[in-house]
Amino acid sequence: MVVTGAGGGIGRELVLNLLSKGASVAAVDINRDALEETVKQAGEKVDKLSIHVVNLTDREAVEVLPEQVISYHGSVDGIINNAGIIHDFVNIQDLDYDKIKLVMDINFYGTLYMTKSFLPYLLKRPLGHITNVSSMGGFLPVPGQSIYGASKAAVKLMTEGLYAELQGTNVRVTVVFPGGVGTDIMKNSGVAGAEKANASEQNMSQLLTPTEAAEIIINGMETDQYRVLAGKDSKMMDKLYRLSPKRAVGIISKQMKKLINK
Repeated sequence: MVVTGAGGGIGRELVLNLLSKGASVAAVDINRDALEETVKQAGEKVDKLSIHVVNLTDREAVEVLPEQVISYHGSVDGIINNAGIIHDFVNIQDLDYDKIKLVMDINFYGTLYMTKSFLPYLLKRPLGHITNVSSMGGFLPVPGQSIYGASKAAVKLMTEGLYAELQGTNVRVTVVFPGGVGTDIMKNSGVAGAEKANASEQNMSQLLTPTEAAEIIINGMETDQYRVLAGKDSKMMDKLYRLSPKRAVGIISKQMKKLINK
């Protein structure tokens, strides 16, 4: 199994969970030091773990990754596209184009490059699986994170299209919509005011731990779920947004106002 964003947060917990179940795992991240920490936490399972320092925005680097993984592990049966970043909590008009491009390149194009690069190999296996991590922000607009949401909405629709295209093949497809998870995504994304935002989030009882989120995601794969809603907030807002989109947007807007930089 290949896991991106494996240097911390949900990604690291996915790696550790999979290793605990006896899986061989290729951990992918742009940060070598973070990957080395994942290796340390793998303990006695480390012989089934390989690490790969890859910039997911570099298509050529991603395209050679499958052969590197197969060279180490012998085969590859699945990928979990978990890597992603957010941006500063600002309105679209205040967000510069370089940051917009970076968010789209990592969140959407990184997922696309991984999917296209590994799919030919997965189609040759008895059973393969592609799991793409979108976000609650991929089906519900979140003020101050509109471009992040757009990138995750793109992941959502691409994954749903992929699911339809691969019907009748040996490759299964799952799309995941995490709600609030207690990770370092703000800090790792270089978000201004991350400490303040994290302190605010710590008071929210709905946050999943990365360990809980990873278990939900892997269970979704094992049970071949089409959509995985990770967290009470994601499940609640999914239902509300279907029933009353305008009301759902109003609720999330009120919650996000304190994080948007004026």
